[in-house]
Amino acid sequence: MTCMQAPNTTGQTVMIVEDEILVAMNLREALIEARYQILDLTIRQAEALEVARAGKPDLALVNIQLADGDDGIELAVQLKALGIPVVFISGQISRARSANTVAIASMPKPYEADEMVVAVAYLLARLRGSSALARPNRLEVFDESLGLEPAV
Repeated sequence: MTCMQAPNTTGQTVMIVEDEILVAMNLREALIEARYQILDLTIRQAEALEVARAGKPDLALVNIQLADGDDGIELAVQLKALGIPVVFISGQISRARSANTVAIASMPKPYEADEMVVAVAYLLARLRGSSALARPNRLEVFDESLGLEPAV
């Protein structure tokens, strides 16, 4: 497992589980530019769990449909059991909503990388108890127990 980072990192680590490699790489670069540490990109459930256990990310961005038929919702259940908050990044909005008990939020595809950086900043701030940032428009929040207000 490697951790890519920019100078003066925020110290917060994000994991990206996305089988669309170009999408994942674009998102990784935007998050690195925003000074987040990024764990190895993964495209399958088993490797994502291995990376998560080793790297203990502060947040996991998970596509619902993964490589080789792996299911991001099943992965989210396992990540939640490890105490890792999950955000679904998927075009499968209805599946994301139906699995709202295992993820804290969902961002529908397509999205701009900068839009995801803002969503990551918002969610990590809220997980730390800060309410200083406004919720991004397209981010659907599921977990009210973390002090995250649900999407309107």
